[in-house]
Amino acid sequence: MQETVEKQQAGEARDRRLLPVLRRGGTVLVRWREASVLIVAVVMAIYFRASDDVFLTPGNLRNIAQATAPVAIVAVGVVLLLVSGEIDLSVGVVAAFAPFLVHYAVDLYGVPVVPAFLLAFAVSAFIGFCNGFIVTKLKVPSLVATLGSYYLLLGVLLTTSHAYPAQIPEAAQGRIQQIFGAADWSSLIWCLGVVAVFHVVLTRTRWGLHTISVGGNLIGATEAGIRVHRVKIGNFMIASMLGALAGLLEAFRINSIDPNIGGGTALTFTAISAAVIGGTALAGGSGTVIGALLGALILAELQNGFNLIGISANPFSIILGSAILLSMIANQYLSRLRRTGGS
Repeated sequence: MQETVEKQQAGEARDRRLLPVLRRGGTVLVRWREASVLIVAVVMAIYFRASDDVFLTPGNLRNIAQATAPVAIVAVGVVLLLVSGEIDLSVGVVAAFAPFLVHYAVDLYGVPVVPAFLLAFAVSAFIGFCNGFIVTKLKVPSLVATLGSYYLLLGVLLTTSHAYPAQIPEAAQGRIQQIFGAADWSSLIWCLGVVAVFHVVLTRTRWGLHTISVGGNLIGATEAGIRVHRVKIGNFMIASMLGALAGLLEAFRINSIDPNIGGGTALTFTAISAAVIGGTALAGGSGTVIGALLGALILAELQNGFNLIGISANPFSIILGSAILLSMIANQYLSRLRRTGGS
């Protein structure tokens, strides 16, 4: 009897010691929104490594990085737009269009490579400006406005390219091509740089504060003197330029300028999925750039792991849809906990 009581007391003492640890762990999950996404990414990596030894080899890690980078870069722009209460469905076509702009400028008009790159980014920024202007000044919902832009740009792209791939301009081959995607880890380096910069922008600058304010409380932001239209148009321009960067990196990586690069809406929807899985709210006012990177990593791990263990690609959409729904439910729950202080 005495022994039973002592065991019970020891168990209660152990539970009391563990309780603060569990509470601290729960607090981390509530306050650091990327924590749960990181845990999922790590668990998936362990599972696929246990299923196939190839998963964590250097060559396969490079494949995962190259699949993650373009989605994460586009997802950063998507996060800024979602946080400000808008969305852009045309960014995938911008990603396909930008490399063709470089090709046309260099091969057809003899423009040097660097100015051709700047031209591609300038045109992409102008596309974003037009989207933002239509949304903010003409009061067209961003879903409708950017859907129209998507089809307009796709038509221009397919007409001018005759729906055929083009070669990377000879003047851009070599060192420039290596820097912009052809080298093994260059896409990932660009991706991490973009994520680092815009994480600081969103969390540590006035632009980020205004973006969050506009998406969280539009009327309050307007009354506070924030130039709402400028913030939204600026984020549309940033999203388009990041789409252009992702498209250029992919074209130079695969050594071909393909009108189907990024799959049109596939790249856009995958980037939106990465942003949502990473903890960005579709309703606006809340989002995380690092979470979008982790969301893109999870999607790349899933696709790569499925290929390695021999699972058909068909169920991927089922898992992706389920992940988005679960992420939205979790985001809503965690948001309520954050508002109540985690209690």
